[in-house]
Amino acid sequence: MRTYIIAEAGVNHNGKLDLALKLCDAAKEAGVDAVKFQTWKTENIVTAQARQAAYQTENTGVEESQFDMLKKLELSYDHFRYIQGYCKKIGIEFLSTPDEEESLAFLMSLGLPFIKVGSGEVTNIPYLRKIASYGKPVILSTGMSTLAQVATAYDTLLETGAPKVSLLHCTTNYPCPYDEVNLRAMLTLKEAFKCQVGYSDHTMGTEIPVAAVAMGAEIIEKHFTLDRTMEGPDHKASLEPAELKLMVEEIRHIEAGLGDGIKRPNKSEAENAKVVQKSILAKRPIKQGETLTEDMLVAKRAGKGISAKYWDMVVGAYAIKDFEIDEPIVLW
Repeated sequence: MRTYIIAEAGVNHNGKLDLALKLCDAAKEAGVDAVKFQTWKTENIVTAQARQAAYQTENTGVEESQFDMLKKLELSYDHFRYIQGYCKKIGIEFLSTPDEEESLAFLMSLGLPFIKVGSGEVTNIPYLRKIASYGKPVILSTGMSTLAQVATAYDTLLETGAPKVSLLHCTTNYPCPYDEVNLRAMLTLKEAFKCQVGYSDHTMGTEIPVAAVAMGAEIIEKHFTLDRTMEGPDHKASLEPAELKLMVEEIRHIEAGLGDGIKRPNKSEAENAKVVQKSILAKRPIKQGETLTEDMLVAKRAGKGISAKYWDMVVGAYAIKDFEIDEPIVLW
């Protein structure tokens, strides 16, 4: 199973089209499957008085309203049309999370293959119903949620039109401390809903998403930026381009290493076994006609002869000829 890797550009374009396009280039170079943004009209998602999240104030060093912060980061619909065209040109899938109904309708007009829903919407039942009404597959992040809340969201989406729902375990903190990741919760989602699961990561490194793939994640979403020192709420919790490329390489190595689960020698091992596995040899000179006993025999690497797995069959047989020390035993 090939992991679907989403490079989360999010708002790391800082509201600038040229930076958004550079993020697309970096995602393509890293080898991910898709680059994802976030689409919203600020007036539709937040009041003028809403406070920033603590991590946003800490990461930006600026205390301002969510409205003012988001307005500076907002890209226009025309920008997103251009970004989608650019992604088609360079050969990477364009995605964006709609944060309100007007932007949802806009993104659906672009023909996106599925709808990626952020953690903040898990409890937004009317919006989930609207999302499901488009009849598209949904990938839902589940940060800040209990299992019961996820169940309500999951059932709502399926009952109101979504043909398939995939769930991403997530911890909504930027950056996320390692001791708050709780990666085993991804397996809880898999067991509870019998659906495709993955992981949306906000840690500083690549180890946790790689571990998630080893544990069975089929989708990985990871924030990235052109430069972690840039101004903005999410840059500090994002990978830089070289790190994103490394993560993709590590994930592909893990996929190759997981294999099909059948325990058997591979081709190279079959050749190595000929010289590494032990054969039954004469421990001392043996005369023809003697009964072979354990004290006459030894298991050593010889590259030929009877395998040591047949030890019990050889013990008690008669020597069909004379054997010198370290000569492979034969029975016929």
